[in-house]
Amino acid sequence: MRRYQLHGTPGPDRLRLLETALPEPGAEEVLIRVQAVSLNYRDLMVFEGRYAHGGVREGLVPCSDGAGQVVAVGPKVDRLSVGDRVAGLFMPRWLGGPYEERYGESALGGGADGMLAEYIVLNQEGVVRLPEHLSWAEAATLPCAGVTAWNALFGGKPLLPGETVLLEGTGGVSLFALAFARMAGARTIMTTTRVSKRERALQLGADDVVVLPGTEDWPKAVRELTGGRGVDHVVEVVGGANVAQAGQAARNGGQIHLIGAQGGGLIDPTQLRRRNIALRGIYVGSRVEFDAMNRAIGRHGYRPVIDRVFPFEQAPEAYTHLRAQGHIGKVVIAMEGAER
Repeated sequence: MRRYQLHGTPGPDRLRLLETALPEPGAEEVLIRVQAVSLNYRDLMVFEGRYAHGGVREGLVPCSDGAGQVVAVGPKVDRLSVGDRVAGLFMPRWLGGPYEERYGESALGGGADGMLAEYIVLNQEGVVRLPEHLSWAEAATLPCAGVTAWNALFGGKPLLPGETVLLEGTGGVSLFALAFARMAGARTIMTTTRVSKRERALQLGADDVVVLPGTEDWPKAVRELTGGRGVDHVVEVVGGANVAQAGQAARNGGQIHLIGAQGGGLIDPTQLRRRNIALRGIYVGSRVEFDAMNRAIGRHGYRPVIDRVFPFEQAPEAYTHLRAQGHIGKVVIAMEGAER
């Protein structure tokens, strides 16, 4: 089998395609033939040596998100069968309940080998079945971006019909959150840094779009769209100084779901306290949340937004495309013949 591994210091040649022996599943493991893999901003951070959770080991197989078909099972496997269409959890040890630090060690493409390979072995507990209507490319987008968006809107104080959600940008998490907010009957306001993306955001279902270039005070513009009240939920995917601005756009008693990875910036905690704003950190989600999300996706027939699909052999080009930030939706790497 072939798989990509990270070798050497960060640079254009760090991602290498190598041949290795086909793995065999242990007693409670399944062997998955990977059909598609999707990229996240976190994968760029790992590739470029900027991952906040520390350096990655030499030879790591990157990428947390992938979908495939079970082709072999260990003798004690009782949750899955050969032929099942599945995806792995971002953190295979986080099955439910509150997050614990130890779960992070199992994060695919970070603490553990990831999905950018023709085959992968996972414990049966760290795998979920996929909604039947999704293609392989669509299904590969779910584990990180999809579950993160679901956790943001429903994992804490849940989004309610009639509430308003602010979505930043047109990346994977924001577009999943857009879809889930619409399923819940919420109003959606989206921001974008590119005028060219405004029309596409409206086509995808955003009720209003604020284009940041040319908008002197975007939190004020958001508040004006809500009659001065502010939004109930902010899906904050930027971080840094943007968090304080998100607080200005939120209503009294609103929630900021902090996903963005940028550091720095100053937040005045007194302003958050005076306006009763909850700042909630999001680190993907559990299997319980993944399964709940899949039920909603299956019920509504939702199809994730794909920007572009690259062949497996062109994985480095997929990274380059993601880095350019011109995409709308997910960037996917697919195996040959992975149409379904």
